[in-house]
Amino acid sequence: MPAGHPGPVDIDALISHTHMRRVLAFGAHPDDLDFGAAATIAALTARGIPVTLCLITDGDAGGFSGEHDAEAMAERRREEQHSAAAELGVESTIFLGERDGYVEPDHDLIKSMVRVIRTVKPDLIMGQHPERAWDRLQKSHPDHLASGEALVRACYPAVENPYAYPDLLQDEGLEAFYVRWLLLMAAPQNYDLMTVDVTGHESAKMAALQRHVSQHPDPDRMTQYVLEQMRALHHRAGASGAFRHGTSAGRDESAELPGYAEEFHLIEVNGPATIAGF
Repeated sequence: MPAGHPGPVDIDALISHTHMRRVLAFGAHPDDLDFGAAATIAALTARGIPVTLCLITDGDAGGFSGEHDAEAMAERRREEQHSAAAELGVESTIFLGERDGYVEPDHDLIKSMVRVIRTVKPDLIMGQHPERAWDRLQKSHPDHLASGEALVRACYPAVENPYAYPDLLQDEGLEAFYVRWLLLMAAPQNYDLMTVDVTGHESAKMAALQRHVSQHPDPDRMTQYVLEQMRALHHRAGASGAFRHGTSAGRDESAELPGYAEEFHLIEVNGPATIAGF
């Protein structure tokens, strides 16, 4: 499945291409993953693939609830994220406890991410793109960029290098691990991006987003906007590829179908032809 694959990619084709059996998803704040990847996550869990969420911060510096106590806001947002995760069939959610608005790709954060990756041992990791997308600046919150950069550094070379953070191996027994795939959200449009057909899982995404009550002063407008964006992504990909991909009993692949999609930058970190080096 090359980059720039024409048309919306069927979720089963993505699973087959990446051989994913376990997924780990990193987000800077509670609700980031729900905006960027919730329907894809719901589609994966519906197919029996376990997904673990890892939030870098507790979201203590954001909200429209009128609550200005950071500790109370953090507790509320953790609760909202757990509720949202349940809507997607996610059973495990981790919080790293970094301060909202102050995320930096430093060694403390990278080490924490390496610990989680070596513990979960995912076949594919979702996260935020480390490069700024100028088409809509809100996609590129500084915490998002910093989390994305820390994730990339964690995935290569740190997590696969036994000399990186040696106490993780010596004291915690966490051996070096090779990441195969990265699936990054909110990528700049100058890359060949993958549009994933998530039709049938858009309602799970909206249910998850609506759990983040503290973040939506106008939930109806948010719902309308997100669904419009998902439809536009699907339509735009369909204009180049014309049809959904993959096979399914009873599906007429000769007809153009309306639907919903999410968009990612798929990166192969380690493959059969990869030459290792630190």
